[in-house]
Amino acid sequence: MNSISEVFIPTPTLYFLGSVIGILILYGIISYLFRRLGKNPKFLLPEGAFKRLSWPIFTILTSILLRSESLRTILDMEDSAYYFRKASTLLFIFAFTWLLLNVIKIVKGVIIQNYNVEATNNLKARKIYTQFNILERIFIFVTIILAVGAALMSFQEIRDVGVGIFASAGVAGIIIGFSAQKMIGTILAGIQIAIAQPIKMDDVVIVEGEWGRIEEITLTYVAVKIWDKRRLILPTPYFIEKPFQNWTKSSSDIIGTVFLHMDYRVPFDELRTELTKILESSDLWDGEANNIQVTDSKAGFVEVRAMVSARDASDAWDLRVLVREKLISFLQENYPESIARNRHIVETNENLKDNS
Repeated sequence: MNSISEVFIPTPTLYFLGSVIGILILYGIISYLFRRLGKNPKFLLPEGAFKRLSWPIFTILTSILLRSESLRTILDMEDSAYYFRKASTLLFIFAFTWLLLNVIKIVKGVIIQNYNVEATNNLKARKIYTQFNILERIFIFVTIILAVGAALMSFQEIRDVGVGIFASAGVAGIIIGFSAQKMIGTILAGIQIAIAQPIKMDDVVIVEGEWGRIEEITLTYVAVKIWDKRRLILPTPYFIEKPFQNWTKSSSDIIGTVFLHMDYRVPFDELRTELTKILESSDLWDGEANNIQVTDSKAGFVEVRAMVSARDASDAWDLRVLVREKLISFLQENYPESIARNRHIVETNENLKDNS
């Protein structure tokens, strides 16, 4: 009887195996629930999200298992409890941070997938995409800073140093404040862009005399894709502190102008009729603006402005180029006398004598 009872006495190995089995069962339950939620259209959790969450969750459970006393007993390392607990704490902080970052990416994907940035009228989609793009970076930045701080503060020595620094934070705070002023200002500018949205992803802007589109917005810089495929990199405070042109702030449609310098004999009515024909035959025109106006008159020419409109800035540019070419060709073929020219009066000697 004694031998039989000794067999059934719980041992550290049995405790450890029981812990492993319990963690595996818990992991299986979590996996089952996530997969069921992913298949149910009533929930926001997308299908396949658990693939991104499985490893962080498994690592969290492993960090809990690492604190098991039976594991130290099996490894004959009872005196190393401090190191096991410390490793467990650091592994938990790392896994939990990993889990939070994956969760924010999943949430961003769920919300953004309902908006098509490539659509023609994509103002709302660009607003949502810009906000979540910047907020995601803010969340990642803050989470990583807090995780690093929590990991460092888990060490008693570093915690004592931190308490000492906070105790004398008068001078230290001023020094750190001045040194980090620019970085903090840059981050706050990124947050302000996310909330106020003076620019959005794919906005058409004119910055530093360059025409381009907003290609990337981060906490520290904004990348503008110039029309000739160059990239203009600007710090985020630039778009808060300095004036710039945003052609798609409230809508993507835009009015374009074509200026022609013509002779005083230009037939304005025929020019208006020809502009209408050009616009109606082009897919670039959105059917809104169509007008010819005389905006100025000089000694040798008149300034004629053709006003047209298009769905976006790219179409407006192409439409302006087309209208300019077609109108000039029309005048060359039908009214060549309308092209601006310089006039010089040549007087003969007889005229000079008569005048004298």
